[in-house]
Amino acid sequence: MVPQSIMHGQNLHTLFTSMFLHAGILHLFFNMVYLYIFGDNVEDAFGHVGYVVFYLVSGLVASVAHLLSVINNVWESGITTIGASGAISGILGAYLVLYPRARVLTLVVYYFITVVPIPAFYFLGFWFLLQFLYVMLGSAAGVAYWAHIGGFVAGLALALLVRKRRKRRLQPLSPLYTYRWECPTTASICRGLPPITFSHRLEK
Repeated sequence: MVPQSIMHGQNLHTLFTSMFLHAGILHLFFNMVYLYIFGDNVEDAFGHVGYVVFYLVSGLVASVAHLLSVINNVWESGITTIGASGAISGILGAYLVLYPRARVLTLVVYYFITVVPIPAFYFLGFWFLLQFLYVMLGSAAGVAYWAHIGGFVAGLALALLVRKRRKRRLQPLSPLYTYRWECPTTASICRGLPPITFSHRLEK
């Protein structure tokens, strides 16, 4: 995706196709690591088809966020942008909303190397703040950090909708009231009529 082309209404399909291309093996590898760790749980929440739609929408929002960030920069708007990082960022945002207490095994290198389980809320929250830090420090050369931010926010928003729907689905039902009415046997017109039963559930 070349932002200048998109601004002129050209090659609009690259808004989608660019998220399936990568600049090298390491670029692909690290995206796939994040997809492997966080993707399956998010897919469980959205469903197979919903997950594909979610992934594409997150990637599209990420591309638009990057485009807006370079719209006034002639040089940067002419640089080709590729990678699934924006869509993957959407997965991270969704994971933060859906599984904030899940522990992510994190490799920590200090005086020694160890693996520490860190709650997803802190792990992904810190990652998100880092994207803003890189932008403010001007170290965004070569990396579309605004695409990361846009994709993450899109994932947050979509996951909030899914979580609200899941809560509504799991919400306990109000009591079911059953009524039974029988026609008096003393009335001649009631002879042979079966009792009538109907149910009613009070809406909250």
